[in-house]
Amino acid sequence: MQRFSPPALADESFLDFGAAIQANAREQRAKPAVILGDRTVSWADFGAMVARVCGRLRSQGIGRGDFVASLAENSIEHVVLYCAVISAGACMVPLPFSATPEALTRMMQDSAARLLFASPAQAGVAATLGAAEVIDLASLQDWAATATASAPAEVGPDDLFNIIYSSGTTGLPKGILHDHRFRSRQLLRITRFGLTRDDRLVISTPIYSNTTLFGMLPTLSLGATLIVMAKFDTQGFLRLSQSMRPTHAVLVPVQYMRLMAEPGFDDYDLTSYRCKFSTSAPLPGSLIAQVMARWPGNLIEVYGMTEGGISTALNCEAFPDKWDTVGRPGDGVDMRVIDEEGRELPAGDFGELVGRAPSMTVGYHNLAQTTADLFWHDAQGNAFIRSGDMGRVDDDGFVHLMDRKKDMIISGGFNIYAADLEAALRQHPDVTDTAVIAIPSEAWGETPLGLVVLRAAAVSTEEEILSFANARLGKTQRLSRVEIRTDLPRSEIGKVLKKELRDAYWPG
Repeated sequence: MQRFSPPALADESFLDFGAAIQANAREQRAKPAVILGDRTVSWADFGAMVARVCGRLRSQGIGRGDFVASLAENSIEHVVLYCAVISAGACMVPLPFSATPEALTRMMQDSAARLLFASPAQAGVAATLGAAEVIDLASLQDWAATATASAPAEVGPDDLFNIIYSSGTTGLPKGILHDHRFRSRQLLRITRFGLTRDDRLVISTPIYSNTTLFGMLPTLSLGATLIVMAKFDTQGFLRLSQSMRPTHAVLVPVQYMRLMAEPGFDDYDLTSYRCKFSTSAPLPGSLIAQVMARWPGNLIEVYGMTEGGISTALNCEAFPDKWDTVGRPGDGVDMRVIDEEGRELPAGDFGELVGRAPSMTVGYHNLAQTTADLFWHDAQGNAFIRSGDMGRVDDDGFVHLMDRKKDMIISGGFNIYAADLEAALRQHPDVTDTAVIAIPSEAWGETPLGLVVLRAAAVSTEEEILSFANARLGKTQRLSRVEIRTDLPRSEIGKVLKKELRDAYWPG
């Protein structure tokens, strides 16, 4: 397939992930590598487990150019498998268990994965996906017990590392390709935020998400300690944080929201934290304020795409006056703003954000035209990834996000950004969660509807919340009505499923 080549870097050093795992195992033998619940695996044992599974994979002919899939929740075995597949030189394909069986079947067919490892909970679905061989991930060590431990395969920057699939709720899921160059450069990004070999980082989102890999892969390649939650819950996270004394965590906004709403949050000792990361969706400034006031350590909001290209970070401690932004572009990142016709806009104007960075996907698997459509080119021919996000860059270089391009509401000819309306709704003291969507309107074509979740024991009515929000909005922005919900549908990594919300109002 034709592949996109990201910008070259001068004097670049390449990280071989498989070799780094084995070096850490030799150098830090007794130190914990991975912790999940009451189970701790030392670096020596972790390296040995990875080497045996790598050996079994290679004995079955799995190597460079091959694909291995998984369908499983978070577990130590899943982490071992991920590292072993990469060590064998193959490409890892972690399938999203939140997808439908039909979408998962398309992903398996698209990837042509030679093996599928499934957890017991996913075994029934896995058996229907057409895989040539399905292996019980819980019995991974038994599967590899008689194998000869293998050294990591030699790989280069252009070898494929993983495929991350979109959810595939409509049409063909897109397989986002990352090579070893992409992952090597991502390590540099997180080390700039201060992560070191002596740290302990918590992951609690699914391993199939790039949000999770943002923390997991650098932690393991550095030789730090990875603390894994099989499934996130607020009290479990707080107990873990108090007992295991982590220094870092990667969380998504809905997890921060639920932690701040947890009645016993302030009773836990969280002083071990030096830094928390937030990613996958914008973090409201009001929520940042709560986290910074109540949770020791810094907070860094990271905005980006699984495809790469777009990349910003907000150091909340250093820039308390910029909590309404997603920060500034990182080192080597060139971000522009374009209009509907693809013309570059001047600084300060609203439009679609596009970006060019050291870490960029090499393309979508088996989708040449979709890959071509992903890129915008400047006057010099440089390729930028189109984000689909609407926003602007202020005079200080900070990026203000407004909305997804596809979620923008056009009412009576006016563009309405849901982010503005959601911000007004969040100011109401009874509102804990909100989403604004477009619904049909005979008069205006479409009109904004506010969906809100209220705090426990709240007595505010829909009419009161509507009046409160509209008093803070311009005449062309105002909500047509507000509906109170018990919760909002979210993906496994906490993104509000606005399409699912809209579908109920747009029959056919």
